[in-house]
Amino acid sequence: MDQLALLFALLFGAVVMVPLGERLMLPAPVLMTLLGVALALLPFVPNLDVPPDLILPLVLPPLLYAAVQRTSWRQFAANRNAIFLLAVALVFVTTAAVAAVAHAVVPGITVAAAVVLGALVAPPDPVAATVVAGRLGLPRRMVSLLEGEGLFNDVTAIVLYHVALTAAVTGSFSLPGAGAALVLSAVVAVAVGLALGWTANKLIGHLDDPALQVGLTLLVPFAAYVLAEEFHGSGVLAVLTAAMFLAEHAVDPDDVLGRLTGTAFWEVVEMLITGVAFGIIGLELHTAMATAAGHWSELVGAGLAVVAVVVGVRLLWLLPAAWLANRLHRGRDSSEDIPVTWQETVVMWWSGMRGVASVALALAIPHTVDDGGTFPAREEIVFVAFAVVLATLVLQGLTLPWLVRRLRVGADSKAEEAMERELATRVMRAARQRLREIARDEQLPDELVEQLSWRVLELGTRISPEVVDDERRESHRRRVRRMKQVRRIRGELLSAARHEVLAVRGEPGADPGVVDRVLRELDMSSLRLR
Repeated sequence: MDQLALLFALLFGAVVMVPLGERLMLPAPVLMTLLGVALALLPFVPNLDVPPDLILPLVLPPLLYAAVQRTSWRQFAANRNAIFLLAVALVFVTTAAVAAVAHAVVPGITVAAAVVLGALVAPPDPVAATVVAGRLGLPRRMVSLLEGEGLFNDVTAIVLYHVALTAAVTGSFSLPGAGAALVLSAVVAVAVGLALGWTANKLIGHLDDPALQVGLTLLVPFAAYVLAEEFHGSGVLAVLTAAMFLAEHAVDPDDVLGRLTGTAFWEVVEMLITGVAFGIIGLELHTAMATAAGHWSELVGAGLAVVAVVVGVRLLWLLPAAWLANRLHRGRDSSEDIPVTWQETVVMWWSGMRGVASVALALAIPHTVDDGGTFPAREEIVFVAFAVVLATLVLQGLTLPWLVRRLRVGADSKAEEAMERELATRVMRAARQRLREIARDEQLPDELVEQLSWRVLELGTRISPEVVDDERRESHRRRVRRMKQVRRIRGELLSAARHEVLAVRGEPGADPGVVDRVLRELDMSSLRLR
């Protein structure tokens, strides 16, 4: 099996693992990791030859961009305190704790190298947490908090990693210099992200073709990451800034086709890249096994110690942090998303899975330092990092669904229904206001106004049946049954028409361009029907 065949095997696995995970009630990223491990154990499967310094630029930007599309800036602003505690303070605490333990148990490791290890295993993976948590029916506030933590913790961890790596390679460290580098990295990243977001927003406004618009959004996260890194800024923060700017400003309410096209495209991109990324984690078993050859007992012991620190520090941090956040929350009566019970806190703790960023950062550690010597304990750091990722991702990922069911943590359906009712009411109010304006300006006949008013009522009832009384709700159900019957029949008619058009495409003298235009019109009719 060559490298290209291995890549296609991972892509195929990424597609297959989604429905398999849903059937088995297991997270698809975890299954992809196990697939990678299984492939790594096969003698005919080669090591995946991907330069470590390319893994993050190729994987993180699109995954972060896709994740931002599911949230909003206001949500981050409302949760800024909780996100700071998890994505900044907890990363610092975990880095320090892991560095202290690693310096004691890993033979030959220096303080700077121990901090490198602490920084690269400190951040929970932004993809693993959100993908796994999002499919478990958790309360939206918990998913929002996990998304916020996952999106911002890489910024803190990668900056810490680079500072510690520089100290380990050069043999010198300056606290003021490190602080200045941290500030400069953030300023440059925000500037690059805003500039690219503003530019992309203007360009999207001049592109009428949804395919061109989506193609441009695919380029933005990569461009933001590369440009920020080129100017010594945080590529991750630049991607987040650009993505948030576009999410807030590049929204045309009437661009239905562009929105549907973009959503479908990014779902495919996220699924494929997520699968490949977690498959790569499993395939790195080759590297970990080669590293541990000859001194398994020492490395396994060090790995278990660091895993215990990573998992334990998160629990010891979350318990008082959640208690304090609840006290402050009640005092302020704010809309901040926080765990409200100890069961939710435990689920938050067990959701702290490490992933592709940790593996990529470990593999990117140079082999030598500036004075020509070898990087202190590099092989040991790679092994321990892989042990942390595999233990947290597989063990916690496989048991998280069981834990959620055991603790009975579920979505707040009453809150969601209340919001649906509110949205339905506001939708009907806006539509009726616009109908009154049109009826006044165009002098519509009363029977047409009444017919359109019924359409408005149906629209609101479709969003939330609770906005109308029982009699109207039953009337709506009867109309929906009739509409479904009509929609089904119209769908069959359009299907027959498409079959005929496709049959014409193979006839002698048929113009494929004309056939494709007619087929697109039929497809658009089916889209409007749905």
